Amino acid sequence: MYKPLTSVLLLSLISACSSPLDRRHANGTDDYVSAQIVPMLTVPAPLVTPRFSREYDIPALSAKVDPNMVGLALDIRPPLQILPMAEGTHVEEGADTIKVVVESIDNNVDLKQEIFSTLKEYLTLKNIGIAAEDFQAGKLDTDWIENSEVLDTSFFGSDKIYTLKQRYRFDVEVRSHGRTGSLVISLIDHEESYDGDIKRIELTAADKQRYTIDMLNSAVAYLSLKRTEAAQAKRVEQSQGIEIGLVEAEHDYFLAKASYDLVWERLRIILPEMGLEIADMDRSKSLFFVNFDNESGFWSSLWGNNSLPLKKGSYRVQLSNADDPQETAIKLSDISGEPLSNDMMEQIYQGFSKMMSEKRKVR
Repeated sequence: MYKPLTSVLLLSLISACSSPLDRRHANGTDDYVSAQIVPMLTVPAPLVTPRFSREYDIPALSAKVDPNMVGLALDIRPPLQILPMAEGTHVEEGADTIKVVVESIDNNVDLKQEIFSTLKEYLTLKNIGIAAEDFQAGKLDTDWIENSEVLDTSFFGSDKIYTLKQRYRFDVEVRSHGRTGSLVISLIDHEESYDGDIKRIELTAADKQRYTIDMLNSAVAYLSLKRTEAAQAKRVEQSQGIEIGLVEAEHDYFLAKASYDLVWERLRIILPEMGLEIADMDRSKSLFFVNFDNESGFWSSLWGNNSLPLKKGSYRVQLSNADDPQETAIKLSDISGEPLSNDMMEQIYQGFSKMMSEKRKVR
């Protein structure tokens, strides 16, 4: 088949065409490898050897340097770097592997499930199939990932195409406490072909690391995106007002129309704004310990010129789950645990429900 090309396009194809192997090497030849070392100029007596700069002397190689890394064996491509961009992530580099440590940023989200779900969503987004999955073992194997590139375009006939096919394995491990995990990626299959002919390529450790870092960076970047979206959604959820009702009982209490977690986080914001300074809190016991100073003037703004409904002192705010998981009971008592009187609860209810039901701006 005839393929018309402009002269400019043809010139660009000729000048820019290079194989992935060529890109590892410097332009030009590697004749310097065979260059002979010329001895220093010998100056006979009684002439004096002239002074010269040693600025461009090549330093001696250290013991860690491979002396064989010259010429075509030297890969000139810059090294890739792991970019732990997601919140709660950092890198741990070992001798053979690169591990991204992932820390939980939301106690209500299972960390292992979060990492697995994010990886699967990322692979789906990139149209990458999953060859094997074992959630319990923490392993996820991709199907073949194929990338093709035209390296030689012919006027007549078919193009010469370079094809790279790879498969990766993600290993996810979460510690028993569930707050810290890790993500490791490895290259498990690699195949290169040119014009349909498979090439036998022996990858170096640096080659494998380059490929895995590239894939790992993309996966962590997607985790960053999902965590940012989740944090924004949580801020929006917390910005919504929570309806509060007063339940009449032997000891009256407030009933919030929201889950325990939402009410807890809301109270952390609302209580100080109400003049109730949080002295301490114990989530395991669902308790806030607060101090009230009746000189704050805040309560007066809620009840006009009426006297303040609370006396100066320390109090306890106790949360408990209701029968409905979307409801939470809130009980107030003095520091000794004695419930506030029903009359006092009724007076507090007006201002408390107003603060809890207000919508907040999302930051």
